[in-house]
Amino acid sequence: MKVVLINGSPHEHGCTFTALNEVAVTLQNHGIETEIAWIGMQAVQGCIACHKCKKTGVCVFNDQVNVLAEKMDGADGLIVGSPVYYSSASGQVTALLDRLFYSGGAHMAKKPAAAVVSCRRGGASATFDQLNKYFSINNMPIVTSQYWNQVHGFTPDDVRKDLEGMQTMRTLGENMAWLLQCIAAGRKAGVPEPVYEAGVMTNFIR
Repeated sequence: MKVVLINGSPHEHGCTFTALNEVAVTLQNHGIETEIAWIGMQAVQGCIACHKCKKTGVCVFNDQVNVLAEKMDGADGLIVGSPVYYSSASGQVTALLDRLFYSGGAHMAKKPAAAVVSCRRGGASATFDQLNKYFSINNMPIVTSQYWNQVHGFTPDDVRKDLEGMQTMRTLGENMAWLLQCIAAGRKAGVPEPVYEAGVMTNFIR
């Protein structure tokens, strides 16, 4: 089993990484492979609603979005981490997830997912809600913890001193490992996966 953890901070080994790494270590203790995928410091193109991905299966902008979609083919779970900017996820994370879920949602459906947020002081719960919406619209079981998945601090050392936050990360890792193991056991026992109807799309006019 493998979990991909997206580090949506421009700082490769900053506060968001510190939180994600705590989850990753817990998963590794359960024999689950992890990969922390840093999105880098370059600007991430937003979705331009060209709909080309509906024909080709990949985003027209060949960047980290398509790389992450491929990574998810070999993954069993997803965790997305972001710093809090103005009570929301970073612009890079938002642009990346908009495109990733629109063009590559099929790579991630039915796989457990969780959001992790890092902030100095406030805005964590709003960012946490924002990120979870990507999972809830894509048939992904959302993994929870003993508290909202957030850490506080201005530096990685600060985050490591957030004892409750770090414990929340470890509990998240425990819950993710447990759910992945339950899914694997269900498959082995012959429990069928959900079968979905063809999608129906309407608007408020018809």
